[in-house]
Order: sequence, then C-alpha cells, then structure tokens
Amino acid sequence: MDENTGITYNVIAEDAEGYYEDKKSRFLAILHPVSSEEEANTFISSIRKKYYDARHNCYAMIIGPSGDLKKSSDDGEPSRTAGLPMLEVLEGEGLTDIVAVVTRYFGGTLLGTGGLIRAYQGAVKDALSNADIKTVEFSADISVNIPYSDQGSVSYWLETEGILVMSTDYKEDVTIYIRTNNDRADDVKKRITDLTQGRAVVTLTGNGFYPL
Repeated sequence: MDENTGITYNVIAEDAEGYYEDKKSRFLAILHPVSSEEEANTFISSIRKKYYDARHNCYAMIIGPSGDLKKSSDDGEPSRTAGLPMLEVLEGEGLTDIVAVVTRYFGGTLLGTGGLIRAYQGAVKDALSNADIKTVEFSADISVNIPYSDQGSVSYWLETEGILVMSTDYKEDVTIYIRTNNDRADDVKKRITDLTQGRAVVTLTGNGFYPL
C-alpha cells in the first residue's frame, strides 16, 4: 500500500482577502495557495513590494501533504504576537500548501500583546471566511477500456458509486478515465471486471493528490 494512502488535507482554491481594524490600525490579510517554500517567499516579497509603505508585513506558511514545513514571521511586531497566531489559525482549519500575509498600517495607538494577537488572527479569520476551501485526498487515476456494449452498465455503476469520470474517449472501443480514492482502487478494478465478465481492461494510470 502507498504510504500516502488515507492522507487528506485542506487547501484553498484561490486567493482570499480579509480585513480587521482596531484603534485606526488597519490589518489587510491575503491568503495564497502555494506548492513550495520558494513560491511562498516569492509571494511574500510581492506583497512587501506592493505595500512598501506599511509598518509590518507578517506572514505564516504551511506546506506539504502532512504540513511538514511551518514558518512564520512577526516582521518587527513583538515576539509571538503576529506570525505564530496567524499560523495557529491556519492549523486550526487543517490547511496546508498556503501562505498568509497580513499587512499592518499603524493607527497611532499601541494595541498591546492581546490586541495584536486578536487583530492578526481576526484578519486571517476574515480572509478564511471568504476562501474556497477544498479537501484533497490521495487518489488513483484509472482507465477503463470496454466494448460499446458495456458502456451503459459501466457508466451507470460509476454514477451510482459516485466515482468521478474525468473524460471518455470513443474509438474502436470506449475508454473511460476515472478518478477514485486510492483505498478503493483495487475494489473498483475488480467490480468493473466482474460487471463486464472480464471484457474490460482496467489499468491504473497514476496516483496523486487531488481535490475531492
């Protein structure tokens, strides 16, 4: 069994923004999907360039299927008042492959440790409320080559089982490309083989992490 089997995690489908204000200090949050630390650092640099006049650009990132890479920065704010609280919000949502940057424009009044933590977390939470969060699982891609006479029964079975059909290719035979949870791959291959009385050629074409 593949070591990735059974792993699921949450990601954001696209950028999401949030906002928090306290005593005229403004906190602008943006969440960005990434697949590597390099991508995250590039995005952080772009935000710092865009908001060059801001007092702080704090960040938190989580990367990898198991969230193995976790980093954060207070960017000049008092220690553990910005980056780490932001990171805790992302962890609480089970998110990975994500970087969050919160830009602060100082309003002239100190907020104190508790106020800063609430502000940075509040900005990230507001962005999350606007985010399209998807669950990703380790999946198997399978091709099913069958005679035309079996297409109806196989398609009906796939639909009733809730198995995703990626595409269908019509040539001398019909080839249906499907995606299913990796845990189910062997059972799906067996069921389709039985359903077609061995006429189907069922082939595992790949594995990967994909949204449910």
